[in-house]
Amino acid sequence: MRKTNRIRRFAFTAALAAFLASGAYAFTASNTVPGTQVGAGSGTISGYTATNVQYTLDPTTPTNVNAVAFTIAPVTTSAVKVQLASGASWYSCTNTAGAVSCATTTPVQATAAAATQLTVVAAQ
Repeated sequence: MRKTNRIRRFAFTAALAAFLASGAYAFTASNTVPGTQVGAGSGTISGYTATNVQYTLDPTTPTNVNAVAFTIAPVTTSAVKVQLASGASWYSCTNTAGAVSCATTTPVQATAAAATQLTVVAAQ
């Protein structure tokens, strides 16, 4: 009888181990990895052309510059910013079909004396 109990325990333990092993295999067999892509390419970066630049002075304090306006080509730009001096504040602009206007009053009021260059940055 002892031998029979040992055989039964062994058989039960072996069956349980086989069952657990098959469950673990079934779980790992169901994992999937989606296809992925990677690549590289290049394209020409072309610049924008700003023309017809106009500065608007503050009517009360004409040494301050209130705005800058210009025409940009090509007109398909979603972001335009200007800077009136190297290291100075950047000003956000609006582009309406190539007509760009930039308020130069915030974050810091631009002054005519400090305006030494016009830098335009545009992105599509």
